[in-house]
Amino acid sequence: MSEPHVTLEPRDPVQEKLRGPLEEQLTSALQVAADRVRDGYAGEPVEQVCQRLLDETRAGLHPDIAAGFQPDMDEFCRVAIAIVRGEVT
Repeated sequence: MSEPHVTLEPRDPVQEKLRGPLEEQLTSALQVAADRVRDGYAGEPVEQVCQRLLDETRAGLHPDIAAGFQPDMDEFCRVAIAIVRGEVT
């Protein structure tokens, strides 16, 4: 699996203007979280890895951004599955 990446779907011109920098910040937080979760993985079930991935990602964000971050959990769980399978490097 390649490095995880966050893609936003803006709904208005303001969101479109902020899209690039926000995607970069979210992607960076997700990649750091994936590394931490992968490095600390000790056989936990996918659901637990997915929740830890979400928690670690939010911890890496500014509190205001973290509070509004509502990721597609199916996509987050795909990353968790890749961690469990050893596919995230």
